[in-house]
Amino acid sequence: MSLIDFILHIDDHLIPIVNQFGGWSYLILFAIIFIETGLVVFPFLPGDSLIFAASAMAANPKYGLNIWLVYLIVAFAAIIGDSINYEIGAWSTRAGEKHSWFNKLINQNNRLAAEKFFERHGPITIVIGRFIPFIRTFVPFISGDSKMHYGKFITYNILGGLLWTGLFTIIGFFFGNIPFVKDHFSMIVIAIILVSVVPIAIVAIKKKISLKKEFH
Repeated sequence: MSLIDFILHIDDHLIPIVNQFGGWSYLILFAIIFIETGLVVFPFLPGDSLIFAASAMAANPKYGLNIWLVYLIVAFAAIIGDSINYEIGAWSTRAGEKHSWFNKLINQNNRLAAEKFFERHGPITIVIGRFIPFIRTFVPFISGDSKMHYGKFITYNILGGLLWTGLFTIIGFFFGNIPFVKDHFSMIVIAIILVSVVPIAIVAIKKKISLKKEFH
């Protein structure tokens, strides 16, 4: 099962996973959200669409998923994941030069985009960044790398984690049983992914424009 196939047909894969693993599906949800938010080298995992899909399934009793448990699981994973990512960023400041291989694993373009976003918006970036793929994974890393006070970080981390997972849980749950959504579930998920990537495209375009201006 390729990652692209998983993202584009997340409903087709999630349904058999839930049917096969039952209650263990919550652990799978936790793991994917935790890895996407907690490990800076995995920013491409399907966080938004996965929460939406799981919540939409929870709206249908036949899948046996509890919407409140889904929300608590993904929110906890998001908050813990960002906390781990913060510590990785702090570690990279202390020992990163001794482990140059680590920096090679990190997409430097995404890192720079997140740094600029952080510089522009300040600590609230920890909340706003939750809703932007790739930026979401790099912001806690940069927070630790910049030696932000952990007390301030964890406050924004909890707020952002609860809002981000809450939004997609609510959207997924209330749209999950609408006939059109049921019949076009994959298209809806793809649309969410495309919309969530728009901010990244805007940042990239602005970056190219600024580079052209510098050369002229």
